[in-house]
Amino acid sequence: SMATRHYREVVKRIRESRVDVLVNLTCGMGGYICVGRQGLADTPAPGTDFVSQEDRMRHVIELCAEGLYRPEIATLDCGTLNFGDGNRAYVSTPDYCRQGATILRDLGVKVELEIFDTGNLWFVKQMIKEGLVPAPAVIQLCTGIPYGVPADLGHLLAMVNYLPEDCVWTSFAVSRMQMPWVAQSVLLGGNVRVGLEDNLYLSRGVYASNAQLVEKARTIIEAMGARVLTPAQARERLKLH
Repeated sequence: SMATRHYREVVKRIRESRVDVLVNLTCGMGGYICVGRQGLADTPAPGTDFVSQEDRMRHVIELCAEGLYRPEIATLDCGTLNFGDGNRAYVSTPDYCRQGATILRDLGVKVELEIFDTGNLWFVKQMIKEGLVPAPAVIQLCTGIPYGVPADLGHLLAMVNYLPEDCVWTSFAVSRMQMPWVAQSVLLGGNVRVGLEDNLYLSRGVYASNAQLVEKARTIIEAMGARVLTPAQARERLKLH
């Protein structure tokens, strides 16, 4: 959903719990175009939810205007891809990306740049050059999502080797590759993302809670000699002030 009221309720409950976490809101909805078999005659086809970049970020804009439940971070999908099989594409053009980065920069919300293929990184570097992404750039390498970059070491290394200087990066893989990717990200000097958005299972046939996935990831991270930052330390690292 893109309805502001849902995001307001979630952030309100988080803040009222008095548990200190960084709030990162998705802005990924509203980018799908389903293409008909007869070209423009039946396009957009059913399933399309395509809206402007400003409308994709409407909930963040409104929460920031209200002030009380503003997020610290929000996402920006940095490229167009065939999203799964069939007739659906996710569309995020260079101009849409520029507009999204500008909106978040002007709101004082840190942009998390979602990368689905190597070409997305090329354009992120261009946006950095244009002054649209305040330092440090926060980059999420998204792997294993059909049909973006596959979840394998070769492709991950290609993206890591092409990252802009001085960025803060994270990578993740979906489904059964989620936990192996925790170790892989740490080995390459990156950060970690886990959660129910990307994987529903703790082990084969065993459904997970979000907390269980986080705890399992923490065990892997600490067993490798790395550490999990506190929310305050993460804010300092990301320059969220």
